[in-house]
Amino acid sequence: MKIAFDPDVLRQQNMSITEMVHNIADMGFKYIEQSPHPQILPFYKHPKASKEIVTEYKNALKETGLEISSLITVYNWSGPDEDRRQAAVKNWKRAIEIAVELGVNVINTELAGDPHQPVICEEMLYRSIEELLPILEREGVRVDIQSHPYDFCENNNETIDIVKSFRSDYIKYLYCAAHTFFYDDGVGDVEMMLDYAGDDLTHIIVADTLNHTKHCRYIVNPPGVSAAVHQHVGIGDGEVNFDAFFKKLRQMKFGQRKDAIAAVSLFGFPEKMHQAIEAKERIEKELLG
Repeated sequence: MKIAFDPDVLRQQNMSITEMVHNIADMGFKYIEQSPHPQILPFYKHPKASKEIVTEYKNALKETGLEISSLITVYNWSGPDEDRRQAAVKNWKRAIEIAVELGVNVINTELAGDPHQPVICEEMLYRSIEELLPILEREGVRVDIQSHPYDFCENNNETIDIVKSFRSDYIKYLYCAAHTFFYDDGVGDVEMMLDYAGDDLTHIIVADTLNHTKHCRYIVNPPGVSAAVHQHVGIGDGEVNFDAFFKKLRQMKFGQRKDAIAAVSLFGFPEKMHQAIEAKERIEKELLG
């Protein structure tokens, strides 16, 4: 299993690629899960990774001995508009090329789409993956899919059913602990949800969150606005049952899998980056023993 760090919180501090990589090395991580970055794979837009940026990234990796475990892409490949879907697939094709250039064989992503049009969005997702799967298989790049708050599907088990329906070693499932309470309407039964994923679980994101379904836990105005609110905070700052989370992962022997990735993904509190180191140490203790 690879333990990686998502550097989005560093990107917000306007660090260069070189500074970002060296900061991650200083925290003791050996792998980077590269989240959307305006100079590499920006949110929703066409990939921007220039020859210069790729060279700088490779040099920084060589200087530190770090590796990229995975790239994160967020494109509206399941959106209800066909023109936008086609643009997203074009972005995907370029992102796969960049992954290969960087020596990365895992891309993780979101279902995306519109929760108010779930049937159409699911149809669009299947259309997009039908185009992309032959490329992924040819290039040896695996896509790990998560359901993200406000995607066309937020439910854990339904998303796993979608992933399993492709019957491909190159389409797998990602469980994000910070989305736990979206996955089962506030119950938070992490053991059941991880168990349902079974061998298709290849990727976890480690971060805590509060249960947004509790009365007045979050107050959003005006009442009834169509939005999704969640957090990625340090373990213990939220309400996810991490004892049960790690217990089930041990039972599944997740930490012993060479193809597995555990990414620490904390947002919003750069002054608390010690929590990322603590999360890494917790993962090592719980899953690597």
